[in-house]
Amino acid sequence: MSNKALVLEVSNTGFEKYVIGNSDKAPVFVVFMNMWSEPCNQSAEMFASLATEFAEEFVFAKVDIDENAELVERYNIKNIPTLKVFVDKKEVVSEEGKLSETEARALLKSFGIVNETEERRLQARELHIQGETHDAIMLLTLAIQQDPSNTNVAMDMVQIFIDRSELDQARGLFNRLPDGIKESETGLSLTGQLWIIEEAAKTAGLQVLKETLRENPDDYQARFDCAICEIAQHNVKQALDHLFYIQSNNADYKEGAAREMIVTIINTLAPNDPEAAQRYRVQLAGMIAV
Repeated sequence: MSNKALVLEVSNTGFEKYVIGNSDKAPVFVVFMNMWSEPCNQSAEMFASLATEFAEEFVFAKVDIDENAELVERYNIKNIPTLKVFVDKKEVVSEEGKLSETEARALLKSFGIVNETEERRLQARELHIQGETHDAIMLLTLAIQQDPSNTNVAMDMVQIFIDRSELDQARGLFNRLPDGIKESETGLSLTGQLWIIEEAAKTAGLQVLKETLRENPDDYQARFDCAICEIAQHNVKQALDHLFYIQSNNADYKEGAAREMIVTIINTLAPNDPEAAQRYRVQLAGMIAV
């Protein structure tokens, strides 16, 4: 039989039994959270996913601070999300704020909970960011050989193909992914990037478009096309500056095309830069609310 993910919601009355009581069998990771907070929910989703990946190697529990004031006071919760880890009935770790996946895996590793394939994948990601893309590809190749079912490795390879402008390889690999994976946050990010690159190729080109805007700043078609070209070249701020200009001055342009593009860009940002994505979501929401 396959192992089961150990994911719980605990309250004042169940904390002693389910958290403290289980902590001598496996580490218990507890996120104190507000159910309406996006960073809190992102933390909870990440640890629930890790609890599935490392089934029965650790316990993950969620505590709603609005419903469990006694626990908030007992564990001196000042900010959310706050992560606490319990081992042998004692609190051994306390971390305020949302951890990245890399940080979460490093914490798990400190308790001997390791996925070698994911270790290689994350090492490859860092190498790619540092410009050592050839070495990153070699590591990803080893990782996929070790675990062919790991779709995260495949999606990271798609990202490298996109970054290297090897679009046929990127599309070919992406199209072989399961539909459910394509609808994940990272899958939607890759979909958005591929679509934007294809659209940029249909425009007059960035330099021509910039010249057009110098002559007529309110040429919304040129501004929209310029945004597409900027994001295709990973110039996120410049692209969003154009799109927010359109949203602010002509929100109905092409039935809200600027708003839709802003949302697409935010989706591409979210997996790797959730804080920036959230800032832009707030900015867009403020414009829509006016």
